[in-house]
Amino acid sequence: MRLLAFSRKGQAALGLRVGEEIIDLTAQGLPDSLEEFLRAGEAAREAAKLAQRQATERYTIAEVTHLPPLRNPGKAIAVGLNYREHASESKFEAPTYPVLFQRFPSSWVAHQEPMEVPSLSSQFDYEGELVVVISRGGRYIEPSRALAHVAGYSVFNDGSVRDYQFKSTQWMMGKNFDRSGSFGPEFVTADDVPAGAAGLTLQTRVNGAVLQNANTRDMIFDVATLIAVCSNVMALSIGDMIITGTPGGVGVARQPPIFLKAGDVCEVSVEGIGVLSNPIAKENRVRVNT
Repeated sequence: MRLLAFSRKGQAALGLRVGEEIIDLTAQGLPDSLEEFLRAGEAAREAAKLAQRQATERYTIAEVTHLPPLRNPGKAIAVGLNYREHASESKFEAPTYPVLFQRFPSSWVAHQEPMEVPSLSSQFDYEGELVVVISRGGRYIEPSRALAHVAGYSVFNDGSVRDYQFKSTQWMMGKNFDRSGSFGPEFVTADDVPAGAAGLTLQTRVNGAVLQNANTRDMIFDVATLIAVCSNVMALSIGDMIITGTPGGVGVARQPPIFLKAGDVCEVSVEGIGVLSNPIAKENRVRVNT
């Protein structure tokens, strides 16, 4: 099952994608967010299947505007250095315990929305990643049972502002500039993906050139391990997300470095899950008081 959050005529909704057609599940009485859909459990899945057969509110992809799959996740846990090649190119030893940090929803945009080059930096980098979305909460989840807590998967571009990332030993600032990352375009349920999303090709392309090309089986810490480790520290909840790390080939490690600039197009693809595409734009620096 492929679900996507979208807006049409200014109204947010949740859709079921079938081929090139989007079935408006919200118009059928289902929730307008993926989080609420997941909380509704098996009843929501069965209602979505019924809507696929009976719904009359159907759109083409061109008729809707994508939104990030999750509206406001309680936790968005990102993983650093989770591929050996990326750890090596970053001049770090491969970790023996996951390197974790937080991303906030203000730091990402949807599929086809511009990712913004911060006005404070000229070192804006790409990082293609697989996203895991949690379906069942829990604490102290055993690795052997962890995949039963997975709702499904999506795609993320962990856009990184390198000069700010390395201003200190903590990466939060370089990973959370507003509109510096992207998330989407769709959410694919776990039953449509190999167990743990293992064995899937992951690529990042800038203006059509392949700059990252790896396989999710090469993650140092697989999906089950990441869920178990995170749940040892904090209870995971429905709709939490884990951004599982990027492979080698990032721009800062290249000679010469390749950084994203206004006018570029960056695409991240994960086999069987989708292609996340974003134009790159310069930040329009405006003072905002709230």
